[in-house]
Amino acid sequence: MAASVFDSPLHAQLFPTGEAGRLFSDSAALRAMLLVEGALAKAQGALGIIPEISAAAIHRATLEIQIDPGALASSTGENGVSVPGLLAAFRAEMNAPEHAQYMHWGATSQDIIDTGLMLRLRQCLALAESDLRAVLAALAEQAGTHADVPMAGRTYAQQATPTTWGAVLASWGAPLLDALAALDDLRGRSLWVSLSGAAGTSAALGDQAPALRAALAEGLGLRDPGRSWHTDRGPVLRISSWMAEVTAALAAMGQSLIALAATEVAEVTLGASGASSTMPNKQNPVGPSVLVALSHQMGGLMSGLQAAAVHQHQRDGAAWFTEWMVMPQIALTTAASLQKACAVLEGLQPVPARMADTLGQGLAHAEALSFALAAQMPRAEAQRTAKALCRQAAETGTSLAEIALSQHPELPSDLFDPRAQLGQAPEEARAFAARVRAL
Repeated sequence: MAASVFDSPLHAQLFPTGEAGRLFSDSAALRAMLLVEGALAKAQGALGIIPEISAAAIHRATLEIQIDPGALASSTGENGVSVPGLLAAFRAEMNAPEHAQYMHWGATSQDIIDTGLMLRLRQCLALAESDLRAVLAALAEQAGTHADVPMAGRTYAQQATPTTWGAVLASWGAPLLDALAALDDLRGRSLWVSLSGAAGTSAALGDQAPALRAALAEGLGLRDPGRSWHTDRGPVLRISSWMAEVTAALAAMGQSLIALAATEVAEVTLGASGASSTMPNKQNPVGPSVLVALSHQMGGLMSGLQAAAVHQHQRDGAAWFTEWMVMPQIALTTAASLQKACAVLEGLQPVPARMADTLGQGLAHAEALSFALAAQMPRAEAQRTAKALCRQAAETGTSLAEIALSQHPELPSDLFDPRAQLGQAPEEARAFAARVRAL
């Protein structure tokens, strides 16, 4: 097996990352850093910090020169960061020392690496937003169509009260809709530019540091935090927390789909699902299982990132290196979750007949039964009576409706009609569908 499923041609379709996979390669990292260096030079030229002709030459060269990541391996291994090697290789390729000497003026490696990461995370969030909208559209379409299709609600994997398939879909989509609504604020609060110099003081830039940082932020379309954040990993934690939230919401959908698609339940079908190598009867819920597995991975990654947020003094190599190892995996885990969710929803269909069969057992109406009995006897006695009737139904294999009505013919005739026990489920399904359509 490859070191990461996201880099594996063998597992590329099981854990697909889409375009996000291109953002977390060595070449993409170097390209982002060069964009930062070019924008920095351009801003410094405009402010008169470096000669404007040199700024223009550096900016143009950062858009044209390609650097081989492998050529920087030795320098990166020696220095712990790729920027010194990148600068040396770039200056050699630029072949204009009179201009290249002004590249990286007053910046430090962390400024370039962190700002380059933010450029890639911005694109990653844009791709996630696109996939999130596709997932929500698929959920909303079914939620609206099946708002009134009754099925058994379940708690602790056991029948609870009736709900509808549309309401179940809406419950899966609601946290995703909240995540989508939170994106603009997340971008504003977390996609920061970094320009603080060696120890976070901007000493080499003097009084022009605040204006330069603001100009760099404007040039790159990032936010100026107004301070150094070398050891404040809040922006990275906020972005990763959003990604973990999305991944968890998709995993909850996957977990329920595994149970609903089981042969013994069969209340949904998943389209082209997984085959067994030896059991021809099997259709394994592969897609939902991937969603759950990705969330399991996310839990470990988030723990690692939390530890990486604890820096010593003004920079901490060990903490920073740890962030490099886990943050790309967090981003790609989220991308794969969204890509896989789109594929799962494309083939997902309810089986209303099976849902009706489950409800026909009557156990989902136990709560309604206890309240109906409470109209004739004390509440505690009504609950004991309802429990006894449920136990009798389970032991005899007879429907709860048949047993209850035979022993208590005075009960309302529609007590065991699912449509009379749906509460707000249909309205919630339609409201969710309407919210998504209004996006």
